[in-house]
Amino acid sequence: MFQTVELPFWALILILAFAAVTFASHFLFPSVRWFFRRRMERAVAKLNTRLARPIEPFRIMRRQDQVTRLIYDPKVMEAVRDYAQKMGVPPNVAFERARSYAREIVPGFSTATYFGFAIKLAQRLSQGLYNVRLGGGEAKALEQIDRKAAVVFVMNHRSNMDYVLITWLASSHSALSYAVGEWARVWPLKALIRAMGAYFIRRRYSNPLYRAILARYVQMSIQQGTTQAIFPEGGLSLNGSVGKAQKGLLHYIVRGFDIHDSADVVFVPVALNYDRVLEDRVLITAGMQGIRRFPVRVKVVLGSVLRVLWQKARGQFKPFGYAAVCYGEPLSLREFLTQSPDPSTRTLSQALMQRIRAAVPVLPVPLVAAALVQNRGGCSKATLAQTCQGIIDTLSHQDAWMHLPDGQLAHAMDAGLSVLAMRGVIRTDGEMVTLTPADADLLGYYAASVLQRLDAPVGIAPHGSTQLDLPERRKRRKS
Repeated sequence: MFQTVELPFWALILILAFAAVTFASHFLFPSVRWFFRRRMERAVAKLNTRLARPIEPFRIMRRQDQVTRLIYDPKVMEAVRDYAQKMGVPPNVAFERARSYAREIVPGFSTATYFGFAIKLAQRLSQGLYNVRLGGGEAKALEQIDRKAAVVFVMNHRSNMDYVLITWLASSHSALSYAVGEWARVWPLKALIRAMGAYFIRRRYSNPLYRAILARYVQMSIQQGTTQAIFPEGGLSLNGSVGKAQKGLLHYIVRGFDIHDSADVVFVPVALNYDRVLEDRVLITAGMQGIRRFPVRVKVVLGSVLRVLWQKARGQFKPFGYAAVCYGEPLSLREFLTQSPDPSTRTLSQALMQRIRAAVPVLPVPLVAAALVQNRGGCSKATLAQTCQGIIDTLSHQDAWMHLPDGQLAHAMDAGLSVLAMRGVIRTDGEMVTLTPADADLLGYYAASVLQRLDAPVGIAPHGSTQLDLPERRKRRKS
């Protein structure tokens, strides 16, 4: 027993390595995890004192615990049995498929990443590119929402900058959990977005089992009071206007809501608008071709980023104009289901999209673009000013939130014309303003957010050509 045993040096190294791993996994790692978790819980408790809606315990559970809780939910287990029977596979195979879906969906929220990094990055990036205006419209209505209610921000989708702006906007209210498409499942975005509390959803190639797990995750997070942010349109606007809602996530929320037992769910419409959408030409091209694939070349993106950084380093960068986020009138799900004559998901989605349209802020470029469209792409500055004033008067009666620099039309026109001229969309010759014919679609894209409030056609007909809105142009091009 006490005799000397000779071992090769490599075997001794292996034994010591295995012993170190065993010691760390059974003694060291749990202590370290406990130490950091205690620090995180204290940090969250301190953070909750300044948030309007505190971070829920559900958000700071270990990700593996959330995955386990989700896949062993009775409704998910029922979906697993149905999937196994329908596909003719063993139950354990269906269960492992469900586990993989749950791991794919459930985020790994990190308070340090979200509040220590993401919000600061969102603020600096937004202010570095735009003159930002946040929180107009029905902002005071948020203070009257029951603190026990789950809040769901429903937003129009103009640009990928929307994620950045809404993260900054909600930083004083709570931590957001929002759905992200498959485009973001690339390194290193995947880990960062998941740490910010976002969850990935498949818009294609899904099946009933996947949809059942996604539905239960959304319903469980809502029931736990997690603040959600969703884009009902399901994708970026291709023509600049607020489109129709895809009812998927809304249907999950409504289906999991119990009028009598559940806490209320309050939908808060949020409208975003820009003087310049970074992806505008790509989106317009996709809309004209009738596709939702955006073939953006990496070299082009990197070139644009490097050009902006170089201009900033030399002090020559000019912001892309204004970006604004505005609140609409909140809608209580309980009141909707009990008081609406048609309490369907379709009616709910229509009501929410209407409130989003009514909350879209009016900025200098959309205002000037709308006035130019109404003047068929060209007019004098005096005529343009009269048209802009008419639009402002009409929208004022609709309680539209308008951002005019210094509150003056003249300054708004100068700001809007300068951005459009810098991009070559318009030409100015003395007092005359004329549209560059090749950019008629681009002008109509920016005018759409204003013209849809006026029930006016979105398209433009320069030089006496037939006026078409963008959907009709898309159909004609296909034919």
